[in-house]
Amino acid sequence: MKAITLLGSTGSIGTQTLDIVSQHPDKFRLVGLAAGRNVQMLAAQIKKFRPAIAAICDQEKFSELQEAVADLDPQPILLAGESGVVEVARYGDAEAVVTGIVGCAGLLPTIAAIEAGKDIALANKETLIAGGPVVLPLVEKHGIKLLPADSEHSAIFQCLQGVPQGGLRRILLTASGGAFRDWPVDKLPEVKVADALKHPNWSMGRKITVDSATLMNKGLEVIEAHFLFGLDYDHIDIVIHPQSIIHSLIELQDTSVLAQLGWPDMRLPLLYALSWPERIYTDWKQLDLVKAGNLTFREPDHQKYPCMQIAYAAGRAGGSMPAVLNAANEQAVALFLEERISYLDIARCIEDICDRHQADNCQNPSLDDITAADAWARQEVLAAVERGKLTSQGTGKFLSQAVL
Repeated sequence: MKAITLLGSTGSIGTQTLDIVSQHPDKFRLVGLAAGRNVQMLAAQIKKFRPAIAAICDQEKFSELQEAVADLDPQPILLAGESGVVEVARYGDAEAVVTGIVGCAGLLPTIAAIEAGKDIALANKETLIAGGPVVLPLVEKHGIKLLPADSEHSAIFQCLQGVPQGGLRRILLTASGGAFRDWPVDKLPEVKVADALKHPNWSMGRKITVDSATLMNKGLEVIEAHFLFGLDYDHIDIVIHPQSIIHSLIELQDTSVLAQLGWPDMRLPLLYALSWPERIYTDWKQLDLVKAGNLTFREPDHQKYPCMQIAYAAGRAGGSMPAVLNAANEQAVALFLEERISYLDIARCIEDICDRHQADNCQNPSLDDITAADAWARQEVLAAVERGKLTSQGTGKFLSQAVL
């Protein structure tokens, strides 16, 4: 059995990972669990899977967690706070750590797991988007495997199996188009939070569902693909594929194109990241191409999805800029979900902050540089919103870097 630890156990990635563990008790053993603030769900998971260690990030919920599992014998090690999550990430004999924590909060625990010599099933985009310049050297130093566990990058990774060195020419990331795929651009000023949370194909958390609506999720995946697979931004493209059956494609040097297909189900990439290089039999619904029907594609509308171009520009700028992009996006989306800014303000916030960071962009950032850039970006988004002024105060030339 493979011993695993799960970070972000109460979220969408976490619950689907535990579904895999439940279905394959002969293949996987759970060592540790960490969650944000959902005490009741975490307690139920601890009782069912009996990890050796567990943590809840919200320290105010710690006593409630202790009480909820007080009848267990033996008692797991219980911890709280960000430091507790880091301890879970590095603990014990776990061979692999699934990083399902949303946002930049997953960066430090992932680094701790890498430094402890554990393979990473990477479901947290921000680990590489914000921390790529720090994380990749650590992966090489500690000799661990960094396996993509999100749908698109898993598809690319699967297609690359058996491709010789230098054989990859281009990556094509597919995007559903999100909640506003079929909306006219002139209706976007009317968007409400409930509208943005109506994803047509996937069931995901609130933040990533909004990212799908803005297509920032795909822009972030472009940056992640750059770090994972080593292609420059001119050779990573995005195509709208409304059916979400083809999860991404690769083009080889001879123009052959390979694709990975399947029903929209996050368990598939999670299982492959945990079982690679093996393939484990499942009784999940098999893909029926006749039932799937037509597979269609369209070019993204840059007017509808300005966040995509901002992400390309941040990736090309490199250094600490992707960390600023990610932090500004997280903060802006949180404010939108709180109904403090409009939907269209999300892109305005992000472009403003990235534009203003250009003069201070650190090309070879340390972890401290990345965390400082992250904190600065969040603070500046809040300050801009409090001023009621979201127009750019920077050079106004940031998007000139986004050659698509």
